[in-house]
Amino acid sequence: MLNLKNFIDYVEKQNPNEPEFLQAVTEVVEDLIPYINEHHPEYAYLKILERLVEPERVVSFRVAWLDDQNNIQVNRGYRVQMNSAIGPYKGGLRFSPTVNLSILKFLAFEQVFKNALTSLPIGGGKGGSNFDPKGKSDNEIMRFCQAFMTELYRHIGSETDVPAGDIGVGGREIGYLFGQYKRIQNNFTGVLTGKGVQWGGSYIRPEATGYGLLYFVQNIFEHNEDTLAGKVITVSGAGNVAFYAAEKAINFGAKVITLSNSTGTIYDKDGFTHEKLAHIAKLGRNLADYCVKFPSSTFHAGEKPWQFACDIALPCATQNELDESDATTLIQNGCICVAEGANMPSTAEAVKVFHNAKIAYAPGKAANAGGVAVSGLEMSQNSIGQQWSSSKVDDRLKLIMQNIYKTCLRYGKESDGYINYLKGANLGGFIKVAESMKAQGVL
Repeated sequence: MLNLKNFIDYVEKQNPNEPEFLQAVTEVVEDLIPYINEHHPEYAYLKILERLVEPERVVSFRVAWLDDQNNIQVNRGYRVQMNSAIGPYKGGLRFSPTVNLSILKFLAFEQVFKNALTSLPIGGGKGGSNFDPKGKSDNEIMRFCQAFMTELYRHIGSETDVPAGDIGVGGREIGYLFGQYKRIQNNFTGVLTGKGVQWGGSYIRPEATGYGLLYFVQNIFEHNEDTLAGKVITVSGAGNVAFYAAEKAINFGAKVITLSNSTGTIYDKDGFTHEKLAHIAKLGRNLADYCVKFPSSTFHAGEKPWQFACDIALPCATQNELDESDATTLIQNGCICVAEGANMPSTAEAVKVFHNAKIAYAPGKAANAGGVAVSGLEMSQNSIGQQWSSSKVDDRLKLIMQNIYKTCLRYGKESDGYINYLKGANLGGFIKVAESMKAQGVL
């Protein structure tokens, strides 16, 4: 039988000084080990967990490039190819000075479960660089992306590993990366997702994570014979995920009162409208300027949005942004649902607060799977040389999120009737991967 403490000690010893990765593994195996011991002891003999937490391949490489002053700059690039049991590696590239191996391994590990939940044939991976795109010119970003792809191209392919965007990697960066891959390989193939719709991309890909998040939340409320109409929602972040989550929430009749970035939080007591969101999109990072046009709002410099009373909280910024104190405040202010638009934005202590309060808590590996789901649909469109309409992609996205919800419901319902969506997502994703690993032998 597997022992939880012994397994965590083993992972920590194998991966020293990697707190984010250890946090992600701990969160998952707390649910998996009791299940394996009770239902699938053969997984212990086959060392499924030991293989699952060890990446199939980790690539680290130097990225040297010239800035606009012709100075040589040196960054480090990575690709973590975590698990390919159910398909080619799939996961984003992140360009940020915070990138390190621990963060990428945690993201790749989460990606394995997230991708399995979509029921699409894609494995899990993640990559990126400690390059900071902020303050760089378009030409500097192009030169960096070309240098990055000059090494990465050796390790990816449409049937091997299909990266996408993530923090710091949007449509511009994907374009530069794809162009360099095409130049080196001399072929036009679906090796990256998040491409422009004019050259192989899928409609609603930018919106997919935010839309999918709200489709998952909608399923939670429909299960409880309720709707999102009139619900008050706080959102953190101001990027694609947060923006399109807010847009879809407004379409559902909810009242969204916050958006944020690293400079602080906008609080609009009257709620955002589509007109107000369009104005925010023009502000860039200067969110404080929102209050100039809409004086009934306030800007809270350096603060997170979890202090404001709400029915639903959607953390959509970055990992570990919502801690135990924030969670306690949310519960005290009447929050009944937390759904993650970012990857692991709630600390382990915050998650315990949500579960102890018996509120609906939807983990990122389930709730924000809409992005990779549409990336998978982009791969399908590329493989058959077609481009589907926005409505067809959106219908497929709704169905995928509904099926993810049903999986979480199936494996997460506890004896007292509480739905533990985290447990449901962990078990639902794991079983598919474990059975595939079992069928394919010792690899």
